[in-house]
Amino acid sequence: MSPSDARNRFPIAAALALLLAAATAGCVYRPDIQQGNLLKLTEVEQVTVGMSRSQVRYLLGTPMVSDPFAPHRWDYVYRRTYGRDRQVDTAHFIVRFEDDKVSAVEKVALPQPPGPDRPASWRFWQKPPVDATAPVAEPPAPPSSPPIDPLPTDADRPNGA
Repeated sequence: MSPSDARNRFPIAAALALLLAAATAGCVYRPDIQQGNLLKLTEVEQVTVGMSRSQVRYLLGTPMVSDPFAPHRWDYVYRRTYGRDRQVDTAHFIVRFEDDKVSAVEKVALPQPPGPDRPASWRFWQKPPVDATAPVAEPPAPPSSPPIDPLPTDADRPNGA
């Protein structure tokens, strides 16, 4: 093999390697990534001034950020990155406490309601809509039990008993 043959083959090999890399780059799976507390707007709206910490924790769950240097502030953060779409949904909700009671509620970024531009996976927590025209299945009838004999009365007893 002469040096000129090696020089002629190098551009072909480089082009093939580049073509192979470009062809396999689309084969990488990128899953949706969810992080934080997924909060519904109905839950967020229920938090009011005067609620205790335990009531807020019961309603919204454990906060994503509970800073030991600022114990009067709880941050609920949610972030969802869609695989290849580069679309990011964020929600940020801050609850401030004073004497273990809610003193202020900040809605920095609320979750956007699902719409036609949202992927179907965004609605994973919702039940599918019920079709009003579909027939409703009747629940099964309870199993029948044998009749129970009534208790004897004084009229059924003999006089001496």
